[in-house]
Amino acid sequence: MRLVSLIHFTTYLPASIKMTTKPACVFLCSVAVLLLLIGAPTAVESVTCDPSQLFPCAGSIKGSSPPSSQCCAALRSQSPCFCQYMKDPKLAPFISRARQVAAICRVSLPSCK
Repeated sequence: MRLVSLIHFTTYLPASIKMTTKPACVFLCSVAVLLLLIGAPTAVESVTCDPSQLFPCAGSIKGSSPPSSQCCAALRSQSPCFCQYMKDPKLAPFISRARQVAAICRVSLPSCK
């Protein structure tokens, strides 16, 4: 990484130059960390909302079978999409049972406005 190279480079500089480069290096490091934090993608951005991904939960949501580990994993990965699914009239009849299955799986669902 170039920032690491800059930090190692400063170890070979004379003391008079180090005094002026240290604040600059601290500033550059702070800016780099800030940019990394701002640019970090969130879970919602990386999830593709696709209700067919919940297929492993069909027996639990439509019926009364206990959720499998695959179902719980699917609910966990699709949980950021739950509010979007609630707005879909085709999926609305299954929302109540999906909440129950999510609770059994200990998957927290977002509160929707």
